Amino acid sequence: MGDKNVVIITGGAMGIGRAIADRFAKDGSAVVIADVSGATEAAAEIAATGAQALGVTCDISDPASCSAMADATVTAFGRIDTLVNNAGLYSTLKLTEFKDITTEEWQRVLNVNVMGQALVTAAVLPTMQSQGSGAIVNMSSGTPFKGVPYLLHYVASKGAINAMTKALAKELGSAGIRVNGVAPGFTMSDGVKANPHQIEKLKDISVQARVIARDQLPEDVVGAVVFLASRDAAFMTGQTLVVDGGAYFH
Repeated sequence: MGDKNVVIITGGAMGIGRAIADRFAKDGSAVVIADVSGATEAAAEIAATGAQALGVTCDISDPASCSAMADATVTAFGRIDTLVNNAGLYSTLKLTEFKDITTEEWQRVLNVNVMGQALVTAAVLPTMQSQGSGAIVNMSSGTPFKGVPYLLHYVASKGAINAMTKALAKELGSAGIRVNGVAPGFTMSDGVKANPHQIEKLKDISVQARVIARDQLPEDVVGAVVFLASRDAAFMTGQTLVVDGGAYFH
């Protein structure tokens, strides 16, 4: 990696993604906010602190949009050192019995949560391979480890991300690219707060299951992401760290 660490955060305009972007910027990285909306505004706010930041409107389910975002990053900063695959569908999903989840809803969730991460990774991969280095951090969820009902399409999508993390780590290790994951618990992000149905159904159950019995905040997730992207984790790959206040041990 060069002196300036260049980090792409998908879904970085708000919530956990924004908290991650703020921390990388504070630590001196150049950050790229890739989001379907609000990316330019978020990047401007970060740049106002004196950090280097670029906002790119990006639909992670669209291959052309992902490629354009990666190209814009290289044009602006010359390299891509870290990708945080954070964007995905969750807070707007309705808790639904398995038998009532439609085929269209299954496809929508898998297209964004699984294919979206795959497409963004594919878009940045040529640059990382040419550098001979890179760190990818896939945002997963604690739900596949615990088995959470009424969100089977979401749980399945995040289980797929856990599997992809391991397989990609094997595939890309020889190119000097590390692939790890972070699996948060139920987090009081902006998106969750904007959808009270999630809080009503899941918050109390989630908090009661934790050893650290309080709300999980976006800032609680940031340290694990930054660590996995850093030189301190240079000999770690294929791992998924569960950050959920001790609700699940594995």
